[in-house]
Amino acid sequence: MIKKIKSVAIIGSGTMGAGIAALAADKGFKVLLLDISLEAVNKGKEKISGDRNPMLSVPENIKNIEIGTFENDFEKISDYDWICEAVVENTDIKRKIFLDIEKYRSEGSIISSNTSGIPLKDITKDMPERLLEDICITHFFNPVKVMKLCELIPSTHTKPENLSSISNFLTNEMNKGVVNAKDTVNFIGNRIGCFFMLKGLYEGLNARSSGLHIEELDNIVSKPFGIPPTGLYGLIDLIGLDVMDSVGKNLKQNLPENDIGLNFVSLPEAETNLLQNGQLGRKSGGGFYRIKKVNENKVKEVYDLEKKVWRDFIKPISSYNLDILFENSLEGNYAWSVIGSTLLYAADLIPEISEDIVNVDKAMKWGFAWQKGPFEMLDDLGPKKIIDACDNRNIRLPRMLAVLKESGSQTFYANNKFLTYKGNYQNL
Repeated sequence: MIKKIKSVAIIGSGTMGAGIAALAADKGFKVLLLDISLEAVNKGKEKISGDRNPMLSVPENIKNIEIGTFENDFEKISDYDWICEAVVENTDIKRKIFLDIEKYRSEGSIISSNTSGIPLKDITKDMPERLLEDICITHFFNPVKVMKLCELIPSTHTKPENLSSISNFLTNEMNKGVVNAKDTVNFIGNRIGCFFMLKGLYEGLNARSSGLHIEELDNIVSKPFGIPPTGLYGLIDLIGLDVMDSVGKNLKQNLPENDIGLNFVSLPEAETNLLQNGQLGRKSGGGFYRIKKVNENKVKEVYDLEKKVWRDFIKPISSYNLDILFENSLEGNYAWSVIGSTLLYAADLIPEISEDIVNVDKAMKWGFAWQKGPFEMLDDLGPKKIIDACDNRNIRLPRMLAVLKESGSQTFYANNKFLTYKGNYQNL
């Protein structure tokens, strides 16, 4: 039986909490937004309705949001159908919040965490059975009102009707693209996306030492593969090196012991120096790129990681296509080492992070704005060509490519069907 969700309580009014609250308010739902102090929650409210880049699409919808503090208003969550935790990425703090939620919530309410990568089993260890039956992860991507993806992850005890109810609400009321993921570190989108970014930073050192500059590296790994023009370095500027450092620490703690991503869980030396100097990205006024005002004109600059100075942006003139992945050149080797490695990594994660390739492809398209997901991209490149390239480079075939080869299939998608990890096709 599908439960009707008519009200939403958000615990935490930071960027994500405020974003979820704004979206729910815009959709006409009653919203309660709580934080540790009035100063904090008013700051969140200002993000939602402020004059500069408000999160609300319709300013008048601020009337749907009631604000309060943990100390004075936590018991009010008993009047809300869905309670979403969106506090800092700290397991101990989240555990305390959930014990407080369990104390005050009403019977039958659905609870979720917006954690971006902490496994639910760590947050809910030894929690009451009632909470475990009603809890899941609802991982929204930032900015909430723009990014389509919401990853949905149950606990081992989550009641199916609760999962169906929140999935139905997110899809039909919040207009999100719901992807079903498993309770593994960083889930789907961030597991693959962060590998792409962190591996890319390490490969960037070799590429720069061979004469390729940052602008060209971003050019190589973006347009040819249907990845946004921010590329790699531009994307990390958007996210922030501080966030990437935090993500790396979480991966180091939670990745399986044989995961190749463990080789790239810390920032390289040059990027660590930027982090220590507070050069984090857009949030600090510049990271790898910055916009500088010169005589009333805006000038784009790039930070030279080796010389440690800012210089003028050099617009790439080269144009590439998918074939760059197979070229024996500086550019081709970089494409293979970053994009190729990311595709192989994704192909080795089924069924660990998801039951099927469809959810993985949707996660990367909806969460990272890729035009095609990893398995769709592999089909475009030609799985046989990728398998041959792996053989030539003495690379072990990742799980789904091995399944494809052994099943005699030519592509991951065919005739409105997709290849499963068992080697058979299922209808989309």
